[in-house]
Amino acid sequence: MPKTTPMSVIKPDQVLILHIEFKWIKPSIWRRVAVPENITLSKLHQVIQAVFGWSDTHLHEFEIDGESYGVPDPDWGPPVISEQRKKLINVLYGKKTFRYVYDFGDNWELRIKVEKTLPAIIFAQVPCCIDGANRRPPEDIGGAPGYETFLAALADPNHPEHEEMSEWYGGDGFDPTAFDCDWVNQWLKKQVKT
Repeated sequence: MPKTTPMSVIKPDQVLILHIEFKWIKPSIWRRVAVPENITLSKLHQVIQAVFGWSDTHLHEFEIDGESYGVPDPDWGPPVISEQRKKLINVLYGKKTFRYVYDFGDNWELRIKVEKTLPAIIFAQVPCCIDGANRRPPEDIGGAPGYETFLAALADPNHPEHEEMSEWYGGDGFDPTAFDCDWVNQWLKKQVKT
């Protein structure tokens, strides 16, 4: 009798390479990730949260080919199509770019571009982060304008908000240029169950 592979370890035939980049922020904050072409939008949301180190405590939405996908909430905003079972490859309709918005208050808008499709066999695991640059802004900072103020305040001890921002952020300081692909992949593996 031939051996069969359990369904949980069957890999997709193709992998999409996605370039995910913050809009409105310079220098650019981005990640390049490999995901199965049949990934659901809800799983892609988890991947995005993990590769940027977000806490997934705010609403989000995908906009693809004029349609909005997310977690339907009758008490908040216009209706969206449930992302739960929608596979990315099926909703792209041949499009190569789409957007993702996280935290409607801060309005973090990310542009996602499908760069290429590759055979899944060349990847030891998917999803995975291939590359990236710069640290993402702290959550609840006030969007791109708040992030700009935050960086200016931290960089200048004479800035009127320096002490307040340093206390608010805490920790070992904030290095906006920090990016560690190995750490991101370790975090991704812990946060996203395939």
